[in-house]
Amino acid sequence: MKEVILITGSNGMVAKALAKVLSNKYSIRFLTRIKTQPNEFEWNVENKFIQEGAFNNVKHIIHLAGAGIANNKWSQKRKYLIKSSRIESTKLILNTLQEKNIKITSFISASAIGYYGTETTDKIFKETNRNGSDFLANLCVEWENAANEFKIRKISERTVILRIGIILSKNGGALKKMVRPIKLNIGSPIGTGKQYMPWIHINDLCGIIMHVLNNPKISGIFNAVAPEHIQNSDFTKTIAKTIKKPFFLPNIPSFLIKIIFGEMATILLKGSRVSSEKIISEGYKFKFTNLKDALKEILINKSLFLR
Repeated sequence: MKEVILITGSNGMVAKALAKVLSNKYSIRFLTRIKTQPNEFEWNVENKFIQEGAFNNVKHIIHLAGAGIANNKWSQKRKYLIKSSRIESTKLILNTLQEKNIKITSFISASAIGYYGTETTDKIFKETNRNGSDFLANLCVEWENAANEFKIRKISERTVILRIGIILSKNGGALKKMVRPIKLNIGSPIGTGKQYMPWIHINDLCGIIMHVLNNPKISGIFNAVAPEHIQNSDFTKTIAKTIKKPFFLPNIPSFLIKIIFGEMATILLKGSRVSSEKIISEGYKFKFTNLKDALKEILINKSLFLR
């Protein structure tokens, strides 16, 4: 009999891709706002509601839920949604399991490289480095603290936290937004173009999660980023070269990005290198170690991006 995995963030591209990867070995179940499939259970974080039976026989929970960081400008209302959709949802799952006296084997939670702060430095950040002090860093600290409670309260035998970089996928996300202006021949680096952009191919993110599930001794915090370190200017040039588009316009000035995006501009204008050594030392072998190969797999003959 297959072990049951419960995945949150069911409408996200990661959850959908992950379910396909895991379905051969595991029985997949989702938490969702509106139930449309037999393997879905409804939940409402604001109302502190999770449908009865959602956790029956669940061995592993993969917590991916969270409002998009870069979907809208950061108004106070948007910031609250970004935080509550991650932190309060984590607490709701934890408290529900505790109330029902249900124990699980693994709690695997998303986090973000924003933990280290939005800055451009010469440092290569490892999991042992201190957190930053801006909105995203503080968000990640609270998010990870909530996830660690599963281990502390002995609800889960282990907790694994993945600090995820920019996810590259053929099914949308950040890459589609980056490709669009280049496709229109108006692509150019942002700000100085020197900010680093830690990235990961969605196949590798799913691969890391599968690797964690297959190795029960793995626990703790891991950066989920590709081994390559690349700056915004080279990242943008590589996209242009991959889809055979010219790349000649000057950089978009930082002040203009700040006017358009407000406080959220920091995630576009700043970025440092992040190390993937720890997850590699645990035996994970990346399928995509350089951006050129990752973009070829995603963009070549993908009408979603080229139209």
